[in-house]
Amino acid sequence: MVAAVTITRLDLDASGLRRAARRCRQPHAARRMLALALVLDGASRTDAAQAAGMDRQTLRDWVHRYNAEGLAGLRDRHGGGTPRLLSPEQEREVARWVSEGPDLEQDGVTRWRRSDLVRAIARRFGVAMAERSVSDLLRRQGFRRLVPRPRHPGHDAGRQASFRPTSPPS
Repeated sequence: MVAAVTITRLDLDASGLRRAARRCRQPHAARRMLALALVLDGASRTDAAQAAGMDRQTLRDWVHRYNAEGLAGLRDRHGGGTPRLLSPEQEREVARWVSEGPDLEQDGVTRWRRSDLVRAIARRFGVAMAERSVSDLLRRQGFRRLVPRPRHPGHDAGRQASFRPTSPPS
């Protein structure tokens, strides 16, 4: 026999949970509140879970979180993401490298590319980074990828101006 779900937190009744679900901006949390409202109305765990589009065991887990934390326990939680590979001081040092430009004798390059920065970071800090991560680091430090439009070595602005149309438009 399936044990009943017991909601021990009684600061909101079923109608209060439905009102909170209407005000909630997170649709998944609102769905969880409506499932708990069904449980408080006396619906079985299976019926309440199916009405909310979840499994019976999942509803049980949400009931436990609601009992422990209230409405805040029903909201989506997002992790902090992966921690950054370099400390803020190290990131500022990389930004300084980029703004000053490479030293040909020391760094072996005449301009920084992401692959060059990956090697320099690995050599200096002992951290293996992907080129994409270096792009994110540079963007955080306020750098943008600006590549000048290539010019032909024989470009002559004076001769180019002589080919412009001189007739007034009709």
